[in-house]
Amino acid sequence: MFARRLDQTSAVLLRSTLAKNLQRLRRERDLSQEALADRVGIDRTYVSALERQVYSATIDMVERLAAALAVEPVELLAPSSVVTQDPETGAINVQLRGRRRPLR
Repeated sequence: MFARRLDQTSAVLLRSTLAKNLQRLRRERDLSQEALADRVGIDRTYVSALERQVYSATIDMVERLAAALAVEPVELLAPSSVVTQDPETGAINVQLRGRRRPLR
């Protein structure tokens, strides 16, 4: 039972990460949902549903979306930030896309 809950939690986190990254990357490229959908060959409502976490994307769909956005598929699935705390100083660090900076 514990393993099943962990799997469901992981799926929810992946779906959330995909939704946020998809929307961010689409907007960074100044693409509407319809324009992205046209590039991928899907309906605009499907892009909307992915961004709202209504649907889960297959690995094949992640690859197609990544190609349309000109990124590697991992860019859609990787968390955009990681928060850690330095055990010696207690400082909180936020790592954003390979950069590390202290949170003040």
